[in-house]
Amino acid sequence: MRATGPRRAVPAAVLAVLLSVSAAVAVGCAASRAVPPPAAPPSPPSPGSPAPAEVTTVDAAELGQSWAPGCPVGPEQLRRVTVSHLGLDNNTHRGELIVHRDVVDQVIAIFADLHRIGYPIEKMRNVAHYPGADDEASMRDNNTSAFNCRRIPGSGNWALHAYGRAIDVNPLLNPYLDGDGVQPGNAEVFLDRDRIDPGLLHDGDPAVRAFTDRGWRWGGHWRSPIDYQHFELP
Repeated sequence: MRATGPRRAVPAAVLAVLLSVSAAVAVGCAASRAVPPPAAPPSPPSPGSPAPAEVTTVDAAELGQSWAPGCPVGPEQLRRVTVSHLGLDNNTHRGELIVHRDVVDQVIAIFADLHRIGYPIEKMRNVAHYPGADDEASMRDNNTSAFNCRRIPGSGNWALHAYGRAIDVNPLLNPYLDGDGVQPGNAEVFLDRDRIDPGLLHDGDPAVRAFTDRGWRWGGHWRSPIDYQHFELP
């Protein structure tokens, strides 16, 4: 065994330095453990967020053959409402409706709801796009539309479309049926209302309620004719 002599005392100055270094190391370690991880970057805005609606006046030239002198409302009472809608391709598109100026705010709110709930609409454009503003041609093309100065078939009375207070939604998928048959003529397969194709309207659907909860009437509730595409606000 190695002999040991008496231990020499550590000088006070040296001890103070050692204690100071030990304390600094301890504080540094604690601080390094307390540093939180870097915050995640903010989420980017949803790419599907719709652009704001646009509202403009229209004139007789823009209405084309959908309007003529003698119609129950003049161009000055109508507005072009351009809104975003989800397409059948699940992408957001812009479309337009010609409606009465008194229903503009409701139309904007309704179509914002339809976009929010993911209800798809194939296309929305002025019926003047079709030769003669032909309603059958517009329906066959599954075009969602509003104003068209025309009368109710078989009655001679003005349709609410002639006032800009009715909208036909996905008319090929949601046909009109009366004693004379189905309109449009290529929509017979969609008389089967048990189908679940995107864009079909069924009683109680959120898309139907977007209209009816605001006081609009749905032709799908009628008995004769039945008009699944049709919403109106008298």
